Amino acid sequence: VQLQASGGGLVQAGDSLRLSCTASGRTFSNYEMAWFRQAPGKQRELVAEISSGARKNYADSVKGRFTISRDKNTVYLQMNSLKLEDTAIYYCAARYNRLTAYSYWGQGTLVTVSS
Repeated sequence: VQLQASGGGLVQAGDSLRLSCTASGRTFSNYEMAWFRQAPGKQRELVAEISSGARKNYADSVKGRFTISRDKNTVYLQMNSLKLEDTAIYYCAARYNRLTAYSYWGQGTLVTVSS
């Protein structure tokens, strides 16, 4: 089972970026999927999550700017109006349902927002 994240890069504040995470090894259509991020010196935090029924949840810091979506075994994170504080390594993750922990993790993709 693998989660492969991609799409990170160096952008300027105000720009947009879309991250993708493709799952392989099993069908994740029934799993909840999420994006987490970890900034330098900070703990990993949940950015957004989406259930198998497309119910979405966002961190307050990204509401109105980020959109999570999914298509079969791929989950996306559209990031608009990026801010300096969005700089982090972004990880995708999956779990069977909201009663279980996120136990499948991708390798992370770096997003750097410059001024």
